[in-house]
Amino acid sequence: MKDTKLGTRVIANDGRPPWYSHDGQNCDTYIVGIAGASASGKTSVAQRIIKNLNVPWVVLLSMDSFYKDLTPEQVKIADNNDWDFDSPDSYDYDILIETITKLKQGKMVDVPIYDFETHTRRKDKHHTVYGANVIIFEGIFGLYDKKVLDLLNLKIFVDTDADICLARRLKRDVAERGFDVQGVLQLYQRFVKPAYDNYVYPTRANADVIIPRGLENLVAIDLLTKHIQRQLQDRKMKSRWDLARIEPPLAPSPNVIVLKETKQILGMHTMMRDANTSRHDFIFYADRMATLVIERALDEIPYEPQVVETPTAKTFNGLKVAAQIVGVSILRAGGTLEVGLRRVLGDIAIGKILIQTDPSSGEPQLHYCKLPQSIHAPDCYVFLCDAVVGTGAAALMAIRVLLDYEVPEDRIVFLCFLAGPQGLHVVSQAFPKVKIVTSFIDPVLNADTLYLEPGMGQFADRYYDS
Repeated sequence: MKDTKLGTRVIANDGRPPWYSHDGQNCDTYIVGIAGASASGKTSVAQRIIKNLNVPWVVLLSMDSFYKDLTPEQVKIADNNDWDFDSPDSYDYDILIETITKLKQGKMVDVPIYDFETHTRRKDKHHTVYGANVIIFEGIFGLYDKKVLDLLNLKIFVDTDADICLARRLKRDVAERGFDVQGVLQLYQRFVKPAYDNYVYPTRANADVIIPRGLENLVAIDLLTKHIQRQLQDRKMKSRWDLARIEPPLAPSPNVIVLKETKQILGMHTMMRDANTSRHDFIFYADRMATLVIERALDEIPYEPQVVETPTAKTFNGLKVAAQIVGVSILRAGGTLEVGLRRVLGDIAIGKILIQTDPSSGEPQLHYCKLPQSIHAPDCYVFLCDAVVGTGAAALMAIRVLLDYEVPEDRIVFLCFLAGPQGLHVVSQAFPKVKIVTSFIDPVLNADTLYLEPGMGQFADRYYDS
């Protein structure tokens, strides 16, 4: 049976790095704006740049997605080729600027899809974009609005001969947008050409670079690509291995909560570390430890007074949890805490985040995300689960994902079996309001010996026997 608490939105992409500011104020997202006449080759230039960059986290954003919805009366005018789609007033700049701003901050956005047959943005479908290192924004008025210009790092104007633009527009609008030839010519003469002369062409003055002939000018495009690559290299943040080598303080942050080292805790860790422990026993002790970690994490959740009547007709002044709690597992190791979550919290809704390491750079990348709908509730707390925190890279990315879903930082409690000092320090420095609950801090965990201490091996591999 489907859990009605679970959301249906799924984010899946080619991966993105987590190394950007958690407060959204100092992000390294690089935004390129491309403007020019209708059918001048803006999209082709943008696609060529993306191909040359050859990185997996580039977003192409078209200004055509942000046309205003037309009323039924305006649709009739548009069907008679009497509506001016080439006026600056045809665009919803409020939604456009909000979208670019969120992308620049690395946040998730729903980009509208404009239906050129109905002249409205589709209500049943949108394009979900989850952040990027590079955003290529293209449109005829890409360099027109002052607020948009302030968000751009590089401004490009594609300057193509007017006759070529007209021929391309005829081909595109007839084949792709269902217009007839006479209608396209009528619109061009009445609206497109005057708008270019009065509004679009003057924006050349706002461009950093002007590309004559559009896609035919491969030399200029390739030079621009190299410039963007240099900018990205200059803005590149520390890799996970650099973070792992940060010298941690002698004492962990006050927000790091470690289970008291009792004989029971030490005994269970001994069993889990013993290479001779069977998989059955390893799972048994891991589930027990997970339960203890989760029970300790519940002390960090708000409670409120509650008076109840006992079976003997007495009153008892107690407490009840004053918050919703959802779980989120960092796949696949975080799944090892799910049995404990369900033992302690019963019907808790659990989301999934898949983060994998890029073998070429050692950096974590987000590949999949599905979170419970209740994560947006004002009283919701999130128990974010992973087995081990070594360098802290995966934890950084997972917390960043939750923040992008507008989960308050102080409502996130990170749970793990084992943590290294470097990883704890990195996460605490980046997200000081996040509570971290672990059963043990192991000084052996570092960039060179991560997960390789005697007996533990890869935690998830031992748990899942793979």
